[in-house]
Amino acid sequence: MPFEIPAVADIAQAELAARLKFLLDNKTKPVGSLGRIEALAQRIGLILGSEAPALESPQLVVFAADHGLAAHGVSAYPSDVTWQMVENFLAGGAAVSVLARQHGIGLTVADCGVRHEFAPRHGLVVCKQGQGTADPLEGPAMTAAQCGAAMAEGAALVRRLPGNALLLGEMGIGNTSSASMLLARLAGLAVADCTGAGTGLDADAVQRKIAVLRQVLARHPEARQPLDALAAFGGFEIATMVGAVLAAAVDRRVIVVDGFIASSAVLVASQLQPHVLQRCVFAHRSGERGHALMLAHLRAEPLLELGLRLGEGSGAALAWPLLVSACALLREMASFEAAGVSRGEESAVQPAPVVAHAGVQAGASTGSARTVG
Repeated sequence: MPFEIPAVADIAQAELAARLKFLLDNKTKPVGSLGRIEALAQRIGLILGSEAPALESPQLVVFAADHGLAAHGVSAYPSDVTWQMVENFLAGGAAVSVLARQHGIGLTVADCGVRHEFAPRHGLVVCKQGQGTADPLEGPAMTAAQCGAAMAEGAALVRRLPGNALLLGEMGIGNTSSASMLLARLAGLAVADCTGAGTGLDADAVQRKIAVLRQVLARHPEARQPLDALAAFGGFEIATMVGAVLAAAVDRRVIVVDGFIASSAVLVASQLQPHVLQRCVFAHRSGERGHALMLAHLRAEPLLELGLRLGEGSGAALAWPLLVSACALLREMASFEAAGVSRGEESAVQPAPVVAHAGVQAGASTGSARTVG
């Protein structure tokens, strides 16, 4: 299934940004006293094109797949854990399942290439591209056609989901290796600096993992463009997530990015269409070694730093209430004038330009659409 990479518009709107800042500065508080929550409120307002943004029907998708590289001992867990955890997600017993229930977030599990056949049930979407990726020491993890088909499936999945917010999650034994190699190759970094313990490797095992990843990178010296690197290093769940991110960006959904693997999908998507990053809220800085480098490369400032390294979308779900609060404060907090509260001289702000239309406005597109696969 070929995939046409969509053009993603620039949503920077100086007048709306100024108006949002004016509204925040005129709330009954010292200017800037809500710190980064104010920046978050402004970002969401810009994404949704509204002075009174409201987050509706949030959807968290866990993209799951197996990796051929797992046979080389790059994870502390066997590949069977991928399908077993998918069953756990669907049964409601995983961390992300609990958090999604707690916060009223829709949860979908996408089988993008798990080495297992699941019984049909609510919450499961099968968009399988194979029984796990190939061994990248033998050849590309995915063919170009498989990579394009996975991206197309991710885009189609997002278009079927309701709401205006997409939270990214993933599951796949071996996928921190794919993320590490994507970061190393696309950001021009040493793979040793990008590689951590993943599911809990000890120091010696991490060194063995780095040695394997060096061999894979050396096996694919030509894979330097984002889609070439994605196909070479895998996995199916990351490619499907890239398509989902691009579709969500076109729809101007708020994209809540979880940890290291989700960030690697955003890295690829943003190299295809840079304005993707305007739609992203980065939930947290994980405990995985390469994530800080990934965030620095993307110039992203995460909301939380809790030492998380679970994946699943757990960090995105934990950060979600901050987004809800930011929007509520922007919509509902009184201004000095409305509340009849006197302001100090330091609180005086200049009026902002009036935005004639606060709905979604299309910006200039960047890049041209092209077909993959």
